[in-house]
Formats: sequence, C-alpha cells, structure tokens
Amino acid sequence: MATTTTLDARLSPLPPATGRAGLRGAIASEFTKVRSVRSTYWTLAALLIVSIGVGAAITGGSAANFNHNLANKAGFDATQTSLVAFFEIGQLIIAVIAAMAITSEYSTGMIRTSLTAQPRRGTVYAAKAIVLTSLTLIISLVTSFIAFFVGQALLSSSGVSASLFHTVRIPQNANVTCPQKGLGGGGPGLPPGCKVVFSGVDVIHPSTVLFAIIGCALFVTLVAILAFGIGALVRHTAGAIAIAIAALFIIPVLEQALPNQWRWDIMRFLPDAANRVVSVTIPGSADPHLWSAWPQLGVTALWAAALLGAGAYLFRKRDA
Repeated sequence: MATTTTLDARLSPLPPATGRAGLRGAIASEFTKVRSVRSTYWTLAALLIVSIGVGAAITGGSAANFNHNLANKAGFDATQTSLVAFFEIGQLIIAVIAAMAITSEYSTGMIRTSLTAQPRRGTVYAAKAIVLTSLTLIISLVTSFIAFFVGQALLSSSGVSASLFHTVRIPQNANVTCPQKGLGGGGPGLPPGCKVVFSGVDVIHPSTVLFAIIGCALFVTLVAILAFGIGALVRHTAGAIAIAIAALFIIPVLEQALPNQWRWDIMRFLPDAANRVVSVTIPGSADPHLWSAWPQLGVTALWAAALLGAGAYLFRKRDA
C-alpha cells in the first residue's frame, strides 16, 4: 500500500504554470545581460574618460590661449567648448554600445536562447530598446553635467565661463589695435603693445545653459537609438557600426562638396545636424541654415524612430 502511494506521488503532474512572461521580466533579463558583459563597462568608461578628459583639455587650452589672444573672449561659448568632446566623440562611442546591444547576440547565437525563453519577439525587442535608452540617457546626462562643470572650473578665472546659477555677460565684439601693426589678433599671440577694446554684450541665461547640457545628452541618446535600429536591420556588429559612422560623420562631410543651395537645404535633414545647434548658448552664433535646437532634435528623433520601427518589424518577421 505504501509503495502504491509513493508511486502515485511520483507520477502526479506538476502544478500548472501561472502568470505569463512579460515585458517586466524581459527588461530584467536585458539588464542582467548588460551588467554581465565586461565590454559594457569598458565602453562606458571610455565614454566618460574621452568626453570629460578631452573636454577638459580643450577648455584648459582655451583658457590658456586668452593670455596670448585676449580678443578671443569676444563671443566665446564656454558651454559648447566644454561639451564638444562629448557630443562629437561621445556619440561615436555610444553608437558602438548601441549596435552591440543587439548584434552581439546574433554573432554568438544567444538570440535563439533569448527567443526560446521569451517567444514574444516584440517584447524582447522592446525590452532591449528600453534598457538601452534608459542606460544611455542616464550615462549621457551624468557625462554632460560633469564635462560642463569641469570645463567651467578650468575657465573660472577667464571671466567668460558659463553658469547654471546666474546670468553671465560676455563681450560680443573685440577691436584690436597694435602700434605700427594695424589691426592685430590671430596667430600665436598679439604683438607687444596691442590694445583690445571690447564692445557689446552677450547675455547668457542659466536656462539656456541647462538646455544645452540636457540637449547634448538627448542628442547622444537619440544617436544610440538610431544605431540600435541599424543593428536590428543588419544584424552584424561591424556593419552596423560602419553604417552609423557613415550616417553621422561621413555623409555630412561629403555633403560639404555639394553646391551651397543644395547643401543648405539638405543639411538640416541629416541626423547629425542637431549637435551643431543644441550646444550653442551665444545668441545668433548657430548655423543660420539650420533650424533651432528643438526642431533639429526632432529631425534626429524622426531618424531614430524610423530606424527603430523598421528594426522592430524585421525583428519580428525574420528568423533568428
């Protein structure tokens, strides 16, 4: 009798599974993948070091140059100078991270395991995009603010550093006169005896500076989404990175060879154009052929949304 009871217990069916694997679990899984890959930490460290370190070198060099060319203070955009390494070089690094976020699983074959654990492909794709966007936005904001504060600390004695806490006034124009030299300026430094007279004032409000800092972080985040969408389309790491570099760096260079009327009409529709206006805080110094910051960010967002959507469609339709 006891043997029969034990046998029945062994043969009894398992309790039915409850619940359904959903987006929350997929997001947790994607965060685990990101944390467990060493390349993520190395790439993010490179982003911080390059964006902050190179930015500090640029702002430090600018501050030192004022001692030789005082006239360069006129119209100097301290915010853009401190952020230039972040939005120019940082976007390249973040594009690599974004492309690898999806293509690395195809190269290792782990995408089959992911889709076996979560057969709902739309959920897997959405989880990857959400994790990437969240991580990129947080890192970009931290990097942007640190690069700004480090840069302004190096420029603090120059009289043209920007601030998030009070309005800053910087000279708008500089008139340089040198004895027996005519107009001076430029070169490694002004000749002895030259006199610099400033005129006009540019007023930089803290809200403008804050938008430039956040705008650069948003731009880099949109670049990540754009590269992620490209990665979903081509499913190859090197190919995705090459296409992203071409879209963000090579095509804008080739576009310079076009006739001016064509170039001026085309440039505002390219995904990289936003970085030329979001970081500008000096009134009237942005490229006159581009739209203002929000519309240009909108263009980059449309590129990112289109590529993200196309990647989602093919992710659901193609075999792993």
